[in-house]
Amino acid sequence: MPSFLSAHGFDPGPTQRPVLAGLLSGALATIPATALLLLFGAVEVEAEILGLSMAATLAAGCAVMAASGALYGRLFGRGANDRRGGWLFGMAYGFLLWMGGAVMTLPLVGGGEAPAGGVAVGIFLSLVTWGTAMGALFPHVHRPLHTDVSAAEMPSTRLGSGAAGDPRSARRGL
Repeated sequence: MPSFLSAHGFDPGPTQRPVLAGLLSGALATIPATALLLLFGAVEVEAEILGLSMAATLAAGCAVMAASGALYGRLFGRGANDRRGGWLFGMAYGFLLWMGGAVMTLPLVGGGEAPAGGVAVGIFLSLVTWGTAMGALFPHVHRPLHTDVSAAEMPSTRLGSGAAGDPRSARRGL
Protein backbone atom coordinates (compact mmCIF):
# COMPACT_ATOMS: atom_id res chain seq x y z
CA MET A 1 0.00 0.00 0.00
CA PRO A 2 2.72 2.60 0.80
CA SER A 3 4.35 2.06 -2.60
CA PHE A 4 0.98 2.54 -4.29
CA LEU A 5 0.40 5.83 -2.48
CA SER A 6 3.87 7.15 -3.21
CA ALA A 7 3.59 6.18 -6.88
CA HIS A 8 0.44 8.27 -7.21
CA GLY A 9 1.77 11.39 -5.55
CA PHE A 10 0.74 11.00 -1.91
CA ASP A 11 4.24 11.68 -0.60
CA PRO A 12 5.25 15.34 -0.65
CA GLY A 13 8.11 16.19 -2.95
CA PRO A 14 11.41 17.87 -2.05
CA THR A 15 9.99 21.32 -2.72
CA GLN A 16 7.22 20.93 -0.13
CA ARG A 17 7.66 21.33 3.60
CA PRO A 18 4.69 19.66 5.32
CA VAL A 19 6.51 19.13 8.62
CA LEU A 20 7.42 22.82 8.89
CA ALA A 21 3.90 23.84 7.84
CA GLY A 22 2.47 21.50 10.48
CA LEU A 23 4.81 22.88 13.14
CA LEU A 24 3.78 26.47 12.37
CA SER A 25 0.07 25.61 12.01
CA GLY A 26 0.14 23.67 15.27
CA ALA A 27 1.75 26.59 17.09
CA LEU A 28 -0.78 29.08 15.68
CA ALA A 29 -3.71 26.81 16.54
CA THR A 30 -2.71 26.84 20.22
CA ILE A 31 -4.13 30.38 20.49
CA PRO A 32 -7.84 29.42 20.35
CA ALA A 33 -7.15 26.18 22.22
CA THR A 34 -5.43 28.04 25.06
CA ALA A 35 -8.33 30.49 25.24
CA LEU A 36 -10.72 27.58 25.79
CA LEU A 37 -8.43 26.02 28.40
CA LEU A 38 -8.34 29.32 30.29
CA LEU A 39 -12.11 29.77 29.94
CA PHE A 40 -12.82 26.36 31.48
CA GLY A 41 -10.10 26.66 34.15
CA ALA A 42 -8.28 23.64 32.80
CA VAL A 43 -4.79 25.17 32.84
CA GLU A 44 -4.79 25.39 36.64
CA VAL A 45 -5.93 21.78 36.98
CA GLU A 46 -3.39 20.52 34.42
CA ALA A 47 -0.61 22.46 36.16
CA GLU A 48 -1.60 20.95 39.50
CA ILE A 49 -1.72 17.42 38.06
CA LEU A 50 1.64 17.81 36.33
CA GLY A 51 3.23 19.63 39.28
CA LEU A 52 4.25 22.61 37.13
CA SER A 53 3.49 26.31 37.19
CA MET A 54 0.80 27.66 34.88
CA ALA A 55 3.40 29.35 32.68
CA ALA A 56 5.45 26.15 32.38
CA THR A 57 2.29 24.16 31.62
CA LEU A 58 1.31 26.60 28.86
CA ALA A 59 4.83 26.60 27.39
CA ALA A 60 5.03 22.81 27.45
CA GLY A 61 1.56 22.57 25.91
CA CYS A 62 2.51 24.95 23.09
CA ALA A 63 5.67 22.95 22.36
CA VAL A 64 3.80 19.65 22.40
CA MET A 65 1.06 20.98 20.14
CA ALA A 66 3.59 22.43 17.68
CA ALA A 67 5.34 19.03 17.58
CA SER A 68 1.94 17.36 17.13
CA GLY A 69 1.27 19.66 14.19
CA ALA A 70 4.59 18.62 12.64
CA LEU A 71 3.60 14.98 13.09
CA TYR A 72 0.24 15.77 11.46
CA GLY A 73 2.03 17.18 8.41
CA ARG A 74 4.26 14.11 8.22
CA LEU A 75 1.46 11.57 8.66
CA PHE A 76 -1.09 13.11 6.31
CA GLY A 77 1.41 14.32 3.69
CA ARG A 78 -0.38 15.94 0.77
CA GLY A 79 -3.76 15.08 2.25
CA ALA A 80 -3.11 17.64 5.00
CA ASN A 81 -3.01 20.34 2.33
CA ASP A 82 -6.65 19.84 1.34
CA ARG A 83 -8.43 23.20 1.50
CA ARG A 84 -11.92 21.71 1.73
CA GLY A 85 -11.33 18.79 4.08
CA GLY A 86 -8.26 19.84 6.05
CA TRP A 87 -10.31 21.10 8.97
CA LEU A 88 -12.00 17.71 9.20
CA PHE A 89 -8.68 15.83 9.12
CA GLY A 90 -7.47 18.20 11.82
CA MET A 91 -10.56 17.73 13.96
CA ALA A 92 -10.18 13.95 13.83
CA TYR A 93 -6.49 14.31 14.68
CA GLY A 94 -7.35 16.56 17.64
CA PHE A 95 -9.83 13.94 18.84
CA LEU A 96 -7.11 11.27 18.65
CA LEU A 97 -4.78 13.50 20.65
CA TRP A 98 -7.49 13.96 23.26
CA MET A 99 -7.92 10.19 23.54
CA GLY A 100 -4.19 9.54 23.74
CA GLY A 101 -3.17 12.58 25.77
CA ALA A 102 -5.91 13.72 28.09
CA VAL A 103 -7.64 10.40 28.62
CA MET A 104 -4.67 8.05 28.80
CA THR A 105 -1.40 9.92 29.34
CA LEU A 106 -2.40 12.72 31.73
CA PRO A 107 -3.66 10.28 34.41
CA LEU A 108 -0.50 8.19 34.03
CA VAL A 109 1.77 11.20 34.45
CA GLY A 110 -0.36 12.61 37.27
CA GLY A 111 -0.30 9.43 39.35
CA GLY A 112 -3.88 8.44 38.57
CA GLU A 113 -5.32 11.93 38.94
CA ALA A 114 -7.50 12.93 35.99
CA PRO A 115 -9.51 16.06 35.23
CA ALA A 116 -13.27 15.73 35.64
CA GLY A 117 -16.43 17.72 35.01
CA GLY A 118 -16.22 21.06 33.23
CA VAL A 119 -12.42 20.93 33.15
CA ALA A 120 -12.51 17.64 31.24
CA VAL A 121 -15.02 19.13 28.79
CA GLY A 122 -12.72 22.15 28.36
CA ILE A 123 -9.75 19.92 27.58
CA PHE A 124 -11.79 17.97 25.05
CA LEU A 125 -13.09 21.12 23.36
CA SER A 126 -9.65 22.71 23.31
CA LEU A 127 -8.05 19.74 21.56
CA VAL A 128 -10.83 19.40 19.01
CA THR A 129 -10.71 23.18 18.42
CA TRP A 130 -6.92 23.01 18.11
CA GLY A 131 -7.20 20.24 15.51
CA THR A 132 -9.88 22.08 13.55
CA ALA A 133 -7.90 25.33 13.54
CA MET A 134 -4.65 23.56 12.68
CA GLY A 135 -6.25 21.65 9.81
CA ALA A 136 -7.88 24.79 8.47
CA LEU A 137 -4.67 26.84 8.77
CA PHE A 138 -2.37 24.18 7.29
CA PRO A 139 -3.03 24.87 3.57
CA HIS A 140 -2.65 28.61 4.07
CA VAL A 141 0.61 28.23 5.99
CA HIS A 142 1.89 25.56 3.62
CA ARG A 143 1.40 27.51 0.39
CA PRO A 144 4.15 30.14 0.99
CA LEU A 145 6.57 27.42 2.12
CA HIS A 146 6.64 25.74 -1.31
CA THR A 147 9.81 26.26 -3.28
CA ASP A 148 9.25 27.05 -6.93
CA VAL A 149 11.67 24.82 -8.80
CA SER A 150 11.08 26.56 -12.13
CA ALA A 151 12.09 29.94 -10.67
CA ALA A 152 15.22 28.59 -9.03
CA GLU A 153 18.36 28.57 -11.10
CA MET A 154 19.12 25.04 -12.09
CA PRO A 155 22.74 24.12 -12.86
CA SER A 156 21.66 22.41 -16.09
CA THR A 157 20.41 25.74 -17.53
CA ARG A 158 24.00 26.96 -17.84
CA LEU A 159 25.09 23.98 -19.93
CA GLY A 160 24.57 23.14 -23.57
CA SER A 161 23.55 25.31 -26.49
CA GLY A 162 21.12 27.36 -24.37
CA ALA A 163 23.95 28.60 -22.15
CA ALA A 164 25.66 30.51 -24.99
CA GLY A 165 22.83 33.02 -25.27
CA ASP A 166 22.20 33.26 -21.52
CA PRO A 167 23.42 36.68 -20.27
CA ARG A 168 23.81 35.25 -16.76
CA SER A 169 26.44 32.84 -18.06
CA ALA A 170 28.36 35.63 -19.81
CA ARG A 171 28.56 37.76 -16.66
CA ARG A 172 29.98 34.93 -14.60
CA GLY A 173 32.52 33.99 -17.22
CA LEU A 174 30.98 30.60 -17.80
